[in-house]
Amino acid sequence: MKRSALLLSLLFVVGQAQAAETVLAQANPYLTHVPVSAGPITLPVTPSGRATRPYEMSRVIPPEEKAALMKQMLPMMNMATRMDVKDVMNLMTTKYKAKPGLTYDEVVESMKLRANQLNFKLVGHSAMWKDFQAVLGDTNAPRIEVFHYCDIAAGREVLKYAPEALVYLPCRIGVMEDADKNIWVMTLDWDIAWLDSIQGKMGLETGAPKELVESAREIRNKMDNIMKAAAAGDL
Repeated sequence: MKRSALLLSLLFVVGQAQAAETVLAQANPYLTHVPVSAGPITLPVTPSGRATRPYEMSRVIPPEEKAALMKQMLPMMNMATRMDVKDVMNLMTTKYKAKPGLTYDEVVESMKLRANQLNFKLVGHSAMWKDFQAVLGDTNAPRIEVFHYCDIAAGREVLKYAPEALVYLPCRIGVMEDADKNIWVMTLDWDIAWLDSIQGKMGLETGAPKELVESAREIRNKMDNIMKAAAAGDL
């Protein structure tokens, strides 16, 4: 999982945790003076280091700065100490279980058809399970494939504003069998609806153009539409 994706998840969880602590403090006055953090958080992102021209890269954030930010945030996340890597991966995934009775190929066919209807171009395909067999000699691995999709117009606008977004492109949808031969359709969770409550505080009004935010939501909605169609076997 990309470090920046995990960072967004941590920001969300920290926000939720702080809101909960505020409610608790209001209900119990004895909690008012209980420290909830290890100190002020120093963000590694400042206007002086942020790009302003199309396709301009923002400054490189050194690994030690990223690590320091993560360390500052972790004390505020009590549940983080109880989370396994599996929990984090699951948290960052949107997934749908295919309808019983559908074959793997039917799921893939439905996905491709819906993507074509929504003008999502298939730009790549990785049959990972075949590599497991050919390279590792693993004949017991379930069928796992990754399909790469792109909305050319939206992709261009995203990259003009934030070239670093290239690491998330193209969009990927994975189709796989699990240990029980159930078929799943999944992708990185692109849901940004939670940002609505803090518009203007993370660049949605003062930074990224409104049209760009709407394009991001549209891409996410189309991805969700495609995956649901695949899981349902819609043809």
